[in-house]
Amino acid sequence: MATETKLNISVEDLVNYSASQNEPQWMTDLRKDSFQKLEQLEMPKPDKTKINRWDFDSFKSHTVESDTFESIDKLPESVQKIIDTENAKNLIVQHNNTPAFTKVDDKLTEQGVVIKDLKTALIENSDLVQKYFMTDAVKVDEHRLTALHAALVNGGVFVYVPKNVVVEDPIQYVVLHDDSDASFFNHAIIVAEESAEVTYVENYLSTVSSNDNQLNIVSEVIAGANSKITYGTVDFMDKGFTGHIIRRGIAAADSTIDWALGLMNDCSTINDNTTYLMGDRSNCNLKTVVVGRGEQKQNFTTQIIQYGKESNGHILKHGVMKDSSSSIFNGIGYIKHGGTKADAQQESRVLMLSEKARGDANPILLIDEDDVTAGHAASVGRVDPTQLYYLMSRGISREEAERLVIHGFLDPVVSALPIEGVKRQLREVIETKVTTQI
Repeated sequence: MATETKLNISVEDLVNYSASQNEPQWMTDLRKDSFQKLEQLEMPKPDKTKINRWDFDSFKSHTVESDTFESIDKLPESVQKIIDTENAKNLIVQHNNTPAFTKVDDKLTEQGVVIKDLKTALIENSDLVQKYFMTDAVKVDEHRLTALHAALVNGGVFVYVPKNVVVEDPIQYVVLHDDSDASFFNHAIIVAEESAEVTYVENYLSTVSSNDNQLNIVSEVIAGANSKITYGTVDFMDKGFTGHIIRRGIAAADSTIDWALGLMNDCSTINDNTTYLMGDRSNCNLKTVVVGRGEQKQNFTTQIIQYGKESNGHILKHGVMKDSSSSIFNGIGYIKHGGTKADAQQESRVLMLSEKARGDANPILLIDEDDVTAGHAASVGRVDPTQLYYLMSRGISREEAERLVIHGFLDPVVSALPIEGVKRQLREVIETKVTTQI
């Protein structure tokens, strides 16, 4: 069924935008082709979530030009709080839709490592970006929102680590939203070639309110043979957005993709996090924490699809729902035919802090092979009264005891983040969302 398009932008606008950014011809053509597919493609159909009334089209401006910064000490205080100002070696800051600051270790550049904002990479590394941009992990024509993303992409980051190179210091990508007109169609590509290793952490941070804007994000993570990619994130965007977020990975033989995701947006969102374990002995450990509040409606679909022999896919998802928020937590472990001796495990736990909050935890195992190991656990309920009693018996108030239990419940993901400033940010966001109203 065709979908009516109500965008306040035309294909001519996109061609002009592409020209103004000096993009290669293939990117201009991709934008045009993607835009022209919008009316033929259907919307995605997230499980148990009706999005027919969600507005994924409205935004005030396709791009917002914002300030750039000459040095780390000139960055806004909100950004400085989540980075290591003295020791950060690999940092990209995006200020609304503007690439605002970049710092890269010279030794990495000499080794052939590419760490650039996407706009610069499209100009300076066009062929390399084209090789990975929506070719494998995410396809343009999957549904209407992937095509919309490809047409309107207006920010992002490109990281490429050549064979045998180990990036010892984390790469951090910070997106600061401080203009109420800004929408984000950001695209991140993280590639580690054979026997390479990299840690990548991204932060989405709102410091102003927003109305009728879009958060349409795609991340593609490609791990070559015997490589390792650690991907951490803290998302904390304003409730004025409508969000559709895809983060996907492809792992070759003997490689590992580890995810540590703090999904703290205040807006209603659809989250698709899928990892394909294509190679033998490939691995994925996926940890997610969520706090929902207000009137939020969220859908979190997490999949590890295992093709390789002796592959390992482990999912851990902890969520806290308060006020009138509601969330669907779908965890899917899928061992394909031929994936002998694969191991698929998952755990989904949801705490509800109010009578009107709702959380559905749905563990799903799909097994097409005999000689495998698989298991799942799920629970939805209140804070454990035994834990509260234990703390209160030692003189701690009920409110403080509940707060401590929640922080402990979410800590498995918080502690997995590799940058101290990011850990601190996530703990502060959790504290804010648990203890305050919106």
